Amino acid sequence: MHGARRPDPTSEAGADIQTDIAGRPRHFVLVNGIGDNVVAFRGALVRELVARGNRVTVSTPRPLERPAAAVAAEVEALGAACVFSPLDRTGLNPLRERATRRYFDELFASLRPDGVFAANPKAVFHAIPAARRAGVQRRVAMITGLGYAFIQHGWRARLLRVAATALYRRAMRDATSVFFQNNDDHAEFAHRGLLPPELEVRMSAGSGVDLEAFAENPQPAPAQPPVFLMVARLLGDKGVREFAAAANIVRARRPDCRFRLAGWIDANPAAIAQSELETWLHDGTLEFAGRLDDVRPELAACSVFVLPSYREGTPKSTLEALATGRPVITTDVPGCRGTVEHGVNGLLVPARDARALAEACLALAADPALRARMGAASRRIAERFDARAVNAAIAEALGAGDGSTPARATP
Repeated sequence: MHGARRPDPTSEAGADIQTDIAGRPRHFVLVNGIGDNVVAFRGALVRELVARGNRVTVSTPRPLERPAAAVAAEVEALGAACVFSPLDRTGLNPLRERATRRYFDELFASLRPDGVFAANPKAVFHAIPAARRAGVQRRVAMITGLGYAFIQHGWRARLLRVAATALYRRAMRDATSVFFQNNDDHAEFAHRGLLPPELEVRMSAGSGVDLEAFAENPQPAPAQPPVFLMVARLLGDKGVREFAAAANIVRARRPDCRFRLAGWIDANPAAIAQSELETWLHDGTLEFAGRLDDVRPELAACSVFVLPSYREGTPKSTLEALATGRPVITTDVPGCRGTVEHGVNGLLVPARDARALAEACLALAADPALRARMGAASRRIAERFDARAVNAAIAEALGAGDGSTPARATP
């Protein structure tokens, strides 16, 4: 295991470490499903748990786009240990799945954590049942969106939906708490009978946004030419094709408008083809910013943020746009609609409708004053998604204490 040095609880530096009744520091394992973005999504939670005097281990798949050593160093800089799992977020190889199950059984048996938090579907499927088998007292799942299996309607998606439903049923049976990021996903689980009566169900404002990190915009939103920005994994389900089609429609009437795309082609059945991206770039439809470690400069340089996704948990990219003070155009679908008050801080459009998306872009392109008013409203709405409140609720579900008094979970 690749771990960080731990404070000695008997030393002055380790005096604030929270301990259980056996005298050992309380220890929590955070299980993530995407190695490249573990710090972006869970870094604030790591800081919260460490600040409360707890030990933290982060288990994440090896990153695909970044050096593993760099990701481990970022995790360790937060005061946590980093271990890399064999979890394959989109794979279906039964041997690989069996190895992943064995990995989590061995990890939890070795670390004996007081609580486990898992986000992303595969992480929930594997880590929550393994935590129960290991006798971990607090087992907290977060449903970050239902993804490809619940969005698409082809035969492959239907088969995956049957399998995912069974895996969610087992994980919910083995969890002590579950967080949903929107009411629609909660209703879907309830409709499918996946929520045992003894399971504690909580709602969460997504994964939250670090308002302090977005407190100072590097520059005001550009008035002209209007710049439309989309930040996402390059999946059809994210509405990338609709974004490109809308760009063509808009630029035919307003050739001064710019459409920028940031992200990467994901290992997912819904991923766009590299050739599609290259065509859009070659013909000038889109500008491509690539994968970003820090989205703040791109957000600061845009006029309007756009996410035409088919379904989300609560999209972190949109929350960051709100915190930057940018108007948002997004789809009237689960997860997305909760980030926009139509006509107040942005516009809602139907999913899979490039023409409606283009008309919304044209409306905001024509009115800089409206964009400014909506951007100010976005920043106010961002306060509802403060990561500090989200992480405090997760810490409470884990039994992580308040930084001053040890807390023990009941079995």
